Amino acid sequence: MEIWLSWQNNAERLRLPVLPSSFEVEVGNLNTRVNINEIGNINLIGKSDLKEITIETFFPAQDYYFCEYTGFPSPYECVEMIESWRTSGKPIRLIITDTPINLPMAIENFAYGEKDGTGDVYFSLELAEYKFLNVKKETKQKEYKQKTKRPITKEIPKSYTVKKGDTLWAIAKKLTGNGANYKTIASKNNIKNPNKIYPGQKLVI
Repeated sequence: MEIWLSWQNNAERLRLPVLPSSFEVEVGNLNTRVNINEIGNINLIGKSDLKEITIETFFPAQDYYFCEYTGFPSPYECVEMIESWRTSGKPIRLIITDTPINLPMAIENFAYGEKDGTGDVYFSLELAEYKFLNVKKETKQKEYKQKTKRPITKEIPKSYTVKKGDTLWAIAKKLTGNGANYKTIASKNNIKNPNKIYPGQKLVI
């Protein structure tokens, strides 16, 4: 098993040199208890809460036989890295191999210090699950599309020459988008009977 902490898509990452003796993922539900007369308390089951985990181990100042690998950063280099992540305002990712744990996490608390004069730095890292929200971004994109969307306009010709098989209604529909406008065309051209038009007739639209 390996425990990895990374930041900004692996722009920086740290593998813990010493594994914790144990770890536990805690997660609950956002349930609500309601008191109803004659029944008493009932429990309304809510959505799942955020996963939380606390990692407690130490950054070694020397290469102990039980270290997971060699060439690891010095204790305070590790501390500075986690501190920079904590103050960046961005989440980190926690990966624990051989487990399903691969989660974006927010650093809730980071405590560290020395105990025994060896130079080892013991620490406690409290993490809570982080969820990415794209609501604002999607809304802005929709608003931008709506603002930049060009209105669809159709240019209406000023005149039209009747062809074989044409009807006044069909001409109005084709040129103006609304067949009911045949009355307006008939009026402009002094056509008393809209059903009587002939090929070659020039109409004012």
